[in-house]
Amino acid sequence: MADVEQGAALPSGVPPPDVLNASAANGTDAANGTATRFVSTPEGTALAYGSLVLMALLPIFFGALRSVSCAKSKNSSDMPETITSRDAARFPIIASCTLFGLYLFFKIFSQEYINLLLSMYFFVLGILALSHTMSPLMNRAFPTNLPNRQYQLLFTQGSGEAKEEIVNYEFDTKDLVCLCISTVVGIWYVLKKHWVANNLFGLAFALNGVELLHLNNVSTGCILLGGLFIYDVFWVFGTNVMVTVAKSFEAPIKLVFPQDLLEKGLEANNFAMLGLGDIVIPGIFIALLLRFDVSLRKDSRTYFYTSFLAYIFGLGLTIFVMHTFKHAQPALLYLVPACIGFPVVVALVKGELTDMFRYEESSLSEAEPAPKEETGLEKKEK
Repeated sequence: MADVEQGAALPSGVPPPDVLNASAANGTDAANGTATRFVSTPEGTALAYGSLVLMALLPIFFGALRSVSCAKSKNSSDMPETITSRDAARFPIIASCTLFGLYLFFKIFSQEYINLLLSMYFFVLGILALSHTMSPLMNRAFPTNLPNRQYQLLFTQGSGEAKEEIVNYEFDTKDLVCLCISTVVGIWYVLKKHWVANNLFGLAFALNGVELLHLNNVSTGCILLGGLFIYDVFWVFGTNVMVTVAKSFEAPIKLVFPQDLLEKGLEANNFAMLGLGDIVIPGIFIALLLRFDVSLRKDSRTYFYTSFLAYIFGLGLTIFVMHTFKHAQPALLYLVPACIGFPVVVALVKGELTDMFRYEESSLSEAEPAPKEETGLEKKEK
């Protein structure tokens, strides 16, 4: 869900070419073609595209690994959001309505006030996402000699027997540190719209999406990716709605990397872009295949690595076609066939295609080793 564009200088807060999922793109003033065209150096272009590919792979890889633990979680608050086949079939329609609604919104109302509301919304959402992303790292990095106090945030309604809990959130000192760091990044983003702050939030959104959004089976994944494949191609090639909205939309829903970094340093402003949808949508399918690997109770992770390499191939092909033909490209046009086709071919060769399509998310727990039965001696010792 991204279109790729070549072009001119853009401000650091430039929105992506696609509202829901922008794509790998060179920054451009596509609106009127009056801006001076920026010609990046080969080194700058290679650095930008290579960095985008690396940043796309990180949340997919680590998000998929974390999704396995998330699926086995016994804590209801940590349970993932499961996408069913009905949800997958409706998603492209909902996405299209949202996209067109935003298009009308920006045509009728001032984009300044709309983007102000969006900034506040993503400020809060980004802080929570970044805090959750940093939590495992903080657990390892937190000094052992510092006290880790436990806290509880409790809101109730009523009194006596009619008292009802509205919010009951438990956290500790580590969580507070993560929250403080995330808040600093959020303030930086709101005030400066700097591309580094944008990427920190974008990576957090992508990793959380891959970790917490679960497809219930492979068929649902094929429906979702197939529907968004059509959505992406239609809105990129069929109309100007996506580009119009994207030029007016400011939010950390894309990863960006400057092509003029070598010339201007951190103040660079000619960006290549990759939308989060082009990471999260294939990413949740790749994470599903990792959980399928786990369910097979084998040491190998064949389907995960196959789909992961397929994603690299598809993203590389997107950049190659864009760079060759100098024209906007919907990334899912290349990512969807690669991410679905490669694992299916491997399953056919291994004779596991039926097992793949029969796999259900609930079967992951069956992959956990059963508890050992106690011997008579162990019972006697107890």
